[in-house]
Amino acid sequence: MSMTLDDLPRVSECNALGCSYNDHSHCHAAAVTIGGTPGDAECATFIPLGTKGGLDKVVSHVGACQRSECVFNSSLECTASAVRVGPGAESADCLTYQAA
Repeated sequence: MSMTLDDLPRVSECNALGCSYNDHSHCHAAAVTIGGTPGDAECATFIPLGTKGGLDKVVSHVGACQRSECVFNSSLECTASAVRVGPGAESADCLTYQAA
């Protein structure tokens, strides 16, 4: 499967407060990585700094997914049409995650 950045699922919403890439519920990172442990798909791109980061316009995508047990994971790439990120157990989680 050959994909370009435009083919990757976009981050449609982010409600993770305190993340440097979050601006009014929109992720401004070019791409996020979903990590964590089985049953807890964390946004590994979450950075709790006071400085805003990211791009000026919203174009965020899921660059990598380390949750191989997710139904949307194929060869460590996300196949969901879009993902939502929000508050999690520790920082921010992928709310689209579904265990297989």
